[in-house]
Amino acid sequence: MELYYLSVSAVLGLCLGSFLNCMAWRLYEGETLGGRSHCRSCNKTIAWYDNIPILSFFLLKARCRHCHDNISWQYPMVEFITGLLFVLAFMATPFSWIFIIRNWFIISVLVLIFIMDARWYVILDKISIPSALIILGVNIWLGMSWQNLLISATIGTGFFLIQYLVSRGRWIGGGDIRLGFLLGVALGWPQIVAALFLAYGLGAVYGIILLISKKKTWGSMVAFGTCLSVAGAISLLYGTGIVNWYLSLINWH
Repeated sequence: MELYYLSVSAVLGLCLGSFLNCMAWRLYEGETLGGRSHCRSCNKTIAWYDNIPILSFFLLKARCRHCHDNISWQYPMVEFITGLLFVLAFMATPFSWIFIIRNWFIISVLVLIFIMDARWYVILDKISIPSALIILGVNIWLGMSWQNLLISATIGTGFFLIQYLVSRGRWIGGGDIRLGFLLGVALGWPQIVAALFLAYGLGAVYGIILLISKKKTWGSMVAFGTCLSVAGAISLLYGTGIVNWYLSLINWH
């Protein structure tokens, strides 16, 4: 039975990943979310059999059936990662469909933010703010302490707001502040602290790799929202374990 639910989680994640790819493009270009998927190059409608997550990409040999323009590897990668995260969320969440669906929703939002920040260096308020309010309402409805969420949201928001004000917007963008609020209400205390530490650890590693590969130089813009999104997903699923592990190290010393 568990294998059945894992399979359902994977298929749902793959399909959501495909939708999130499409949604990211349409939001960025100001298109409506309705209507059939179409090729970004020739604008031809994509048939259902050419829109099967991961499989169609390889069957088409990464080219549009109509204009033969290249299809970005972003599509199967996002589909696979979303499917994997949905499976991990099912495995890491106590078997309660309400909590599982909530975690799937949070993961979907973070994947969407990751795509847009990685590709266009933008975190849209129309994504982060409504999502944060929905998650806040759901978490309070599920019994999470509003005081805990308030503390967490204040930490997540204030941490980036201070950096924004001190640097006058040079270090981080306003979108990171709203993402900090979203993570705060999604994770709660003390998981938000784990997310912030992870994000800066990932950011440091990512920055070093970019410098070594000469893809970036000192002072270049880096999509920090991607690191926050990854750290948020990890903390959502394993934040309690990470915090307990760190506390055990402190107590051991």
